[in-house]
Amino acid sequence: MYSFKNDYSEGAHPRILEALIESNFKQDEGYGEDCYTRKAVDLLKERMGRNDLDIHLLSGGTQTNLTAISAFLRPHEAVIAANTGHILVHETGAIEATGHKIISIEVEDGKLNDSHIKAALDLHTDEHMVKPKLVYISNPTEIGTIYNKYELEQLSRFCKENNLFLFMDGARLGSALCSEESNLELSDLGRLVDAFYIGGTKNGALIGEALVICRQSLKEDFRFHMKQKGALLAKGRLLGIQFLELFRDNLYIDLAKHANKMADILRAEISRAGFRFLVNSPSNQLFPILPNRLITDLQKDYAFFVWSKVDAENSAIRLVTSWATKEEAILAFIEDMEKALEGDNVILK
Repeated sequence: MYSFKNDYSEGAHPRILEALIESNFKQDEGYGEDCYTRKAVDLLKERMGRNDLDIHLLSGGTQTNLTAISAFLRPHEAVIAANTGHILVHETGAIEATGHKIISIEVEDGKLNDSHIKAALDLHTDEHMVKPKLVYISNPTEIGTIYNKYELEQLSRFCKENNLFLFMDGARLGSALCSEESNLELSDLGRLVDAFYIGGTKNGALIGEALVICRQSLKEDFRFHMKQKGALLAKGRLLGIQFLELFRDNLYIDLAKHANKMADILRAEISRAGFRFLVNSPSNQLFPILPNRLITDLQKDYAFFVWSKVDAENSAIRLVTSWATKEEAILAFIEDMEKALEGDNVILK
């Protein structure tokens, strides 16, 4: 059984494991004050061309989202998010548990635009309602779509004009930046969003996300919020070592490029077989629409999520490639798909 369920089924890139072992018996400070974390933070600032950024390393995406959003908002303020947003669908009400309402916006492609946000603002007009204050986006989105530079610039401009915070979930940011359809650079994010994070968990690290706070007013006392939310690790070096290894050269980008390349092969072969996709997702997440009978056959040897029912006979599935996906696994999936189709007397296009 080979899994295409997610991009964190494997452990960590061997270089990270080697770095962790090599540093294992070296003593250092705790709670993110170690030399590895300090070096990793300096490297990230250098990559973004900004020395005025605050960067904090946290263990996972949900923890980062709830720690950041609850720190940035006052008690009566709310978050605007797409109806597919991770904080809305897959974080067990973590944001609401901190006392902040999420205003859900119905979208077709997982992405928010100016008109979506304006509609939310127009509906929340006075102190008898929550006050929209933070716009949450994911890049890539939860359905694999990506924001290009123009779209993000438009969002950024609208948020600034309306005194809203723009926060980007970057759990799979590497895949977005390395997509052939992307024209965004890591350095662009520092000027376009108020805060974002660089996901390590889904791009070769054991655990870890690097939260980057760009807006000055959001920086104060953030380590207090981390400590209160259980996000300030005593052995913070575990995170620092990993991000230092990912960014001391191009490893982070190389791993994201590999995941995207494997997805590109899958996409091309599934298209060649005559199947369409639920959405154009030029990242490492694919959502092909397949006959239910074919899905059942493939599930004998492959693990993946059945995403949504399309009609009585077809469903969309989610296939996710990772930094560690081998091309042989991709080719085997395609071969098994073709065999199943031939056995069912379906002619490939």
